[in-house]
Formats: sequence, C-alpha cells, structure tokens
Amino acid sequence: MKKPKVIFLDAVGTLFGVKGSVGQIYSQIAQEFGVTVSPEVLNREFFKSFKAAPSPIFLDHDIYDIPQREFDWWRIIVLNTFEGAGVIKEFNDFSAFFSELYIHFGTAEPWFVYPDVPLALVNWRRLGVELGVLSNFDSRLYSVLDSLGLKEYFKSITISTQVRTAKPDPEIFNIALQNHHCSPAEAWHIGDSIIEDYHASRRAGLRGIWINRQNNY
Repeated sequence: MKKPKVIFLDAVGTLFGVKGSVGQIYSQIAQEFGVTVSPEVLNREFFKSFKAAPSPIFLDHDIYDIPQREFDWWRIIVLNTFEGAGVIKEFNDFSAFFSELYIHFGTAEPWFVYPDVPLALVNWRRLGVELGVLSNFDSRLYSVLDSLGLKEYFKSITISTQVRTAKPDPEIFNIALQNHHCSPAEAWHIGDSIIEDYHASRRAGLRGIWINRQNNY
C-alpha cells in the first residue's frame, strides 16, 4: 500500500473519547448545582437533542462571532437535554451551570486518549506522513488537543464551525486538503462514523478508513 502524503483524523470517537458517558458528566456537574438526575436519563436525552440539532454551520456571521454562536448552539442542546429529563425547573441558575459545563468540556478532564493513538501518531510522523485533524467539533478542540498532549502532532486542524461546512459535505475535505497542498488520492481519512467519516471521505476522493470504537461520543 502506497504511503499517503497526509492522514486526516476525526477527533471525538477516534483520537479521544468521553470518560464514562456524557450523561454521567452532565449528572455530576448538575449535582453541584443542586439538581439530581440519573446519568442514564441524561445520556438518552442528550443523544436525542444532539441528533435533532441543526448542523453548527454559521454562514451569516463574522468569523469573530463564531465562538459565541458555538456557545449558543450547545446551550440549546443542553437546555433541551434537561427539559427532556424533566428537571430544567430545578435549576436556580441554569446559565451558570451551562457556562461551567461548557468550559469543562474544553479541558482534558472529561476526555481520555485512546491507548493506540500516541504510538500511531509517533509512527506516522517518523515515516514523514503529515497529519491533520478534520472534525465536526467546535473551537474548543484546540484547547482539548493541547491539554491532551496531541496538538503538536498535527500540521492542520480543520473544524466545521470555522470553515462553515461539515462532514459529510465533500467541501470540508477539500478545505483540509488545501492546507496540505495535497490531492484527494494522496490522502487518507480515519474516523469512527461510517457515514460522516468513511463514506464521506471516499466520496471526496480520499481513502476512507473506519475505526470501530466501543466507547465514543
């Protein structure tokens, strides 16, 4: 198999995953604000809310407004999660709770790096392969990668909210390729989603590789 010029990797569910579950973390922080709700209920309602949310692509806003739009987008998801769990009225200050939750997910604390990742990154770099992150995340990804000790490995970080297009749209792959002056045929993309990573990258002309993670976002 010919060595690629660049390998792009998805972030959540590929490079790193959530410790326990989203529901567990939401439940723990809610408890600090005097609200008790089971992690299982929150996990169920989170995925329901997350899947129902529109893509976080903010076409009508200046790039400098993107962090606030990201914050607002996640606030609606979390609000709907706790409304679905039937406990939203138990918060004395939901805004303060959400701000703490949002900041928390921008740190290393709720995440863990998959054990096969560090060695793979070292080996690819040793072989002279350029590496990039290509993710439907938000701008907190920079601080997460940095705090997890992963940022140094990547020549590029392409985030959907910043480039105003998201996987599975081929355009986000084209933008990432331009950062490496690379043709699709010279690139691989590795991710945990069959639709957004494997099939989408293949449609864009890259070699798509699906990685099956059991504990992911």
